[in-house]
Amino acid sequence: MDDLSQWVGRTQRMRETIDARLVRWLAATLDRAELLQAGEGAVLPPVWHWAFFNAVEPMAALGRDGHPKRGGFLPATAQPRRMWAGSRLRWHGELKVGQLVERTSTILKCEAKRGRSGEMVLVTVGHEYHAGGARVLDEEHDIVYRDEASAEERAALAQLADQARRGQVQFERRGAIVREVTVGPVQMFRYSACTFNGHRIHYDRDYARDVEGYPGLVVHGPLIATLLLEFLQAEAAPGRRVERFEFRALRPTFDIAPFALHADPAAADGAVVLWSTNNVGAVGIQATAWVR
Repeated sequence: MDDLSQWVGRTQRMRETIDARLVRWLAATLDRAELLQAGEGAVLPPVWHWAFFNAVEPMAALGRDGHPKRGGFLPATAQPRRMWAGSRLRWHGELKVGQLVERTSTILKCEAKRGRSGEMVLVTVGHEYHAGGARVLDEEHDIVYRDEASAEERAALAQLADQARRGQVQFERRGAIVREVTVGPVQMFRYSACTFNGHRIHYDRDYARDVEGYPGLVVHGPLIATLLLEFLQAEAAPGRRVERFEFRALRPTFDIAPFALHADPAAADGAVVLWSTNNVGAVGIQATAWVR
């Protein structure tokens, strides 16, 4: 495997204004009626900043999967499949509509590994966000690049789809608070549009099935993470402010059947354990939020 250590330390800076129109689009996508008319100075809910600072590349600069081709800021890996594997975030202040925000991104880790499903490359990017001369948010974003789906993986996913379509759901873990969720292609398309995410596994069913081996459209990992935080603020810890959040993607979730969001009560230190279960009840995303 290639030595990828030369990519560690690469830095990129971007500036972007938290635009009210895009915030309203996201509010419509997430059914947040109170933010449909969000204007100057409105506080941006946790992780809604993922709608900003996304790569804007011409069509000729895109790869087969709809993502920008690698080899610019991110490493030019041979593995064709990409997944948002997790994030860790800490807020020091609030992002607000109308603010000019600067993000400084640095590659913190880049390494090749061999797993049961073949060779993979793990990349961790650190982001620092500044607004009004103050540091507002620190974030680490994990990306994994994977080989083509093996015959074994495709068969396992086909079996999962068959179970899901027959309604065979058994929660691996059940939270004290549970919400069933159905995410369909329209909401996924809207979220892709809000985040300028061209990744075809989220809207191109033929590509998702025939090229990457999935049984349906893949629900965005960051969309599920966002839904977990919306669930937290509405039901698990209403009225409390999120100061930290971390999540790890364990398994994909598809649009072929409902899935569920789970939460346990807040601990004494403000930690709230959250997770999603996929279309057959296995844990898909594991998360923790710290609230005050």
